[in-house]
Amino acid sequence: MSDYEMMDKEEIYSKVLRAGRRTYFFDVRATKAGDYYLTITESKKFTNEDGSYHYKKHKIYLYKEDFTEFREILTEMTDYIINEKGEEVISERHQKDFKKEDDFVKQESKTPEDSNKSTDSFTDISFDDI
Repeated sequence: MSDYEMMDKEEIYSKVLRAGRRTYFFDVRATKAGDYYLTITESKKFTNEDGSYHYKKHKIYLYKEDFTEFREILTEMTDYIINEKGEEVISERHQKDFKKEDDFVKQESKTPEDSNKSTDSFTDISFDDI
């Protein structure tokens, strides 16, 4: 087995960040020439109706020649978000007392006037892929 194959199978350096249903893997790997690069993998767990589950993964390959600019832009963007919105998480899903919308819906008897009301003003949006 070549040195490259050994390095490819060998864990050079790794870190894991678990964040709810998402897990981020930061892995240092080696090129064929023996130089290092970084892979960042986002893995998100999805549960099927039958109780089984699967993962969706997205991967970024980041090479040394891009580190400086990548770091600068990442810092600029994260600083912008913190400066504009603060560090507090706004998403209801991340609040300690978050309850599904179904918990808040009250079943009321409809009057004839209610049946004429349009639901066009309501939009069903999923932000899971953002």
